[in-house]
Amino acid sequence: MSSLLSASRVVLLGSALVSSTSYGFDQQIGQSTAPTNNAAPAASSPAVPSTPASTTQTNTDATTPTANDSVVGPAKPKRRDAPVDPSVPTVVINGGVQTDMDVRRQSTASKIIIGREDLDRDGDSSVGEILKRLPGVTVGGTPGRGGDIRMRGMGSGYTQILINGERMPRGFSLDTLSPDQVERIEIIRAPVAEFTTQAVAGIINIVLREDYKQKDSQLKLADSVEQGRHGPNISLTSPGENGALNYTFSGSVFQNRRRNESFTDNVINDQDAQRIVDQSTGVSSGVHLSPRVEYKFSNGDKLALQPFLLYSRSQSNGSSLLDQLDGQAAPYEFADIHTESHVYVSRLFSNYNHRMDDGAKLELKFGLGKSENNSDTNRLQTGQAIGSEQLITTNNTSDTVSSIGAKYSKILSNGHSIATGFNADWTRRSETEVATNNGAPTFDGSGDNLSAQIRQLAAYIQDEWEINPNWSANAGLRWEGIQTSSTLPTGEVNNKSGVWAPLFHLVWRIPDMPKDQLRSSITHSYRPPSLNDIIALPSLAQNNSPINPDRIGNPYLKPEVANGIDFGYEHYLSHSGILAANFFYRDIRNLIRHETSLVNGRWVAAPVNLDSATTRGIELEAKFELQDFFPQAPNIALRSNYSHFWSSVTDIQGPNNRIDQQPSQTANLGMDYKLAKLPLTLGGNINWTPAYIVQSSTTQANSIGLKRQVDMYALWKFSITSQLRFSVNNAVNSDYLTSTISSLGYPEVSSVVTPTYTTYSLRWELKY
Repeated sequence: MSSLLSASRVVLLGSALVSSTSYGFDQQIGQSTAPTNNAAPAASSPAVPSTPASTTQTNTDATTPTANDSVVGPAKPKRRDAPVDPSVPTVVINGGVQTDMDVRRQSTASKIIIGREDLDRDGDSSVGEILKRLPGVTVGGTPGRGGDIRMRGMGSGYTQILINGERMPRGFSLDTLSPDQVERIEIIRAPVAEFTTQAVAGIINIVLREDYKQKDSQLKLADSVEQGRHGPNISLTSPGENGALNYTFSGSVFQNRRRNESFTDNVINDQDAQRIVDQSTGVSSGVHLSPRVEYKFSNGDKLALQPFLLYSRSQSNGSSLLDQLDGQAAPYEFADIHTESHVYVSRLFSNYNHRMDDGAKLELKFGLGKSENNSDTNRLQTGQAIGSEQLITTNNTSDTVSSIGAKYSKILSNGHSIATGFNADWTRRSETEVATNNGAPTFDGSGDNLSAQIRQLAAYIQDEWEINPNWSANAGLRWEGIQTSSTLPTGEVNNKSGVWAPLFHLVWRIPDMPKDQLRSSITHSYRPPSLNDIIALPSLAQNNSPINPDRIGNPYLKPEVANGIDFGYEHYLSHSGILAANFFYRDIRNLIRHETSLVNGRWVAAPVNLDSATTRGIELEAKFELQDFFPQAPNIALRSNYSHFWSSVTDIQGPNNRIDQQPSQTANLGMDYKLAKLPLTLGGNINWTPAYIVQSSTTQANSIGLKRQVDMYALWKFSITSQLRFSVNNAVNSDYLTSTISSLGYPEVSSVVTPTYTTYSLRWELKY
């Protein structure tokens, strides 16, 4: 927080000195620097319009503006061409050094920027732990174990998660990505034309380490302990340059050891039927590498290459004990389970920037990637009714990805910034699943290869317009099309979808109130069906029932489409603080849900399109330092947010006919206290989501228990280059309860209690 505070003061001071004109921050000898285009508006001068910052910038363009660059808003002052004595060093102050809050404030689309200070603050071991504290963001799964990331409480698939502006590769999990490899995280609440419209709930863009500004290398050595099991982690970030070549190495090596257990009670016709105890211990280890190389040509063009490499291996040994309580024949009594999995992900991001003579800019992108996910499960189960069964399942999935994109942008003299471009990517998937029971196939097609091709094409045009000092607008139109084709043992499967999406964002900076502004957005977005929902191989349930069915795909699924509106109010405080409120509404058509039916004596779930659904919510945020209101107060920074969600599904009767996996509310409260007489900072955060019930179909409901996670940390700074961090994750390790209630076939309730655990971590952070 202190670095943000200092940066804010520099911005305000620089703005006052140069009247919203910014100059290079570096010391220059015998050379003046042209004004930049990103000067932050002085807080006391509402009449000075802010330069519109790109709402979708993925990689920061640090190229020094030339005389051909144009500026939207106030006229750029002419360069001083008077001769300069080369023997006298010139100190130049940059009034345009922007904090994360400055970027958020100037963005036309509603955006939250999470920079390095926020990423480092709590000493989190994964990006998912950071995201759960952000306004309107929830995390599925057991507390302390990570899970799928959701915005607005909406289930998986509604939130588009990107890495460097591109979709995450298959098999990649945010729980394995170290925050040390991330430059910043961008939360975009409403889709914009340049990124994607496959974002009904919003976009989370994770930008990997860029052109590292500091000269120091950073080494972090960490160890975490959970129930006596250690999880060491080493990460290194090291910058360098050689003439026109600029490079950054970033990598981490990790290992996790965990114990998992759950207790399941199945009740049929109001009578106890089964009790299942599952236990497992496992270890996962891996390495992440994301180096970045940038070369600047003599004409100012830049070429950046950033490989992303991941290897992860995990194995676990577990057991399942089933006690049949109703006198019926048990599907099994004891099972010994061994699982191994390997994940390989390789991705190359490339970016070429060319500035034209008329001030326009051409950006070209090209990417290649390959991922493999291999898993083997050996389940040996025994029981009086079945004797002995050895169930072996092997799944090998390989994806090959290539992508290309281009963007042309130009700042026009009438206050418009025009951008147009296209993106295309191709994915080829090969999947083989072999499932046997004592050597015999467990389903037709076991061992056959499923091959699929996914082609995605998008084109867009976007106009960002600085109408006047108080109004800014962003209007865009994007078309996206997806074609999926595959070859199954049963024949060829094809699915096509395409959506035109008009988008509009507006910002009003309230006159005579320089710290206040209003936002609004009107958007059209969609959610395509996942590949597994379209062409999934059969997934068989060991204990088949209406609440534990087999799963198949549906090649005739249509994409969900949504019309949305957003309204927001923001009041900016000094020292990078903010008070904000945001309201959203989404009207969704062709809602996708899974329905269960009895097929050939087994319960099978398949995805189908329903009619429609609506969801709305309000998101409140307060982030400030006590000294913003009480100058003599201790150096305490507070962070808080609260969100409340409502939703309704037309084809399902209430009262809990909500969007799948959407809680009614969620809240966060965090605090950081920097002691005055000691080099010590203390902090913590409380994350809370109450229990809720979702009626997922006319015959089934899901109940999700209370989630309450408390995290704490202490940071001792030995020197400017060395500090030690101690953190406690999930300090209140209460049990996590989930239930499924079904009236299909017979009344059945399955309740699962999952214990959670506290993790203690120690991390030594060095700069050299």
